[in-house]
Amino acid sequence: MPRLHLFDLDGTLLIGSAAPVEISLQLGLGAEIAEVERDFIAGHIGPVEYATAVRELWAELTVADVTAAFEGAPWMAGIQEAWAGIRARGEYVAVVSLSPSFFVERLLGWGAHAAHGSVFPEVPFTAPINPEGILDAGGKVKIADALCASFGLTRADCIAYGDSFSDAEMFAAVPVSVAVNADHHVARLATHTYTGRDLREACEIVRTTP
Repeated sequence: MPRLHLFDLDGTLLIGSAAPVEISLQLGLGAEIAEVERDFIAGHIGPVEYATAVRELWAELTVADVTAAFEGAPWMAGIQEAWAGIRARGEYVAVVSLSPSFFVERLLGWGAHAAHGSVFPEVPFTAPINPEGILDAGGKVKIADALCASFGLTRADCIAYGDSFSDAEMFAAVPVSVAVNADHHVARLATHTYTGRDLREACEIVRTTP
């Protein structure tokens, strides 16, 4: 039976960073996004409040800014090669992230079968955030279930890769998980752990370990 590899984005495919951080840095808003990130990590705001805050920060955001942030981001090495190897085995690759879908979906061009993020207005923004489109940890699991249905798989056929508490529900939902550059709180929930800068190595752990 083929397997579905479910990748988080922020802190997992991106080394020590997140898509909203990279976008904000591109706009010269490093201090502002740091404050929003602190509030989110501390639990003072939830995903919808976070999305609303960054939407306000990004009032002048353009598609060119998003492209520059994506291309300049600190990506793990070997992402496209790792995913090509998964696809060559007849398995599936998906990215499921709380970050904006307009950033996450660019990974379809790198070989992901599916890429889902929080649904933001089209860039440049002319509309407010729709709270129903913003993902939380539970929403990531719901997307994984929908992907399983579309590929003819079940949760038992899934492998999750993540780094933070937003991945905890996904780790609990599937039988195999890899904590990638994660802190000890998340690492102890995972089947496997990986510390490094090459996604090929993280994927190899799953391929060679029962």
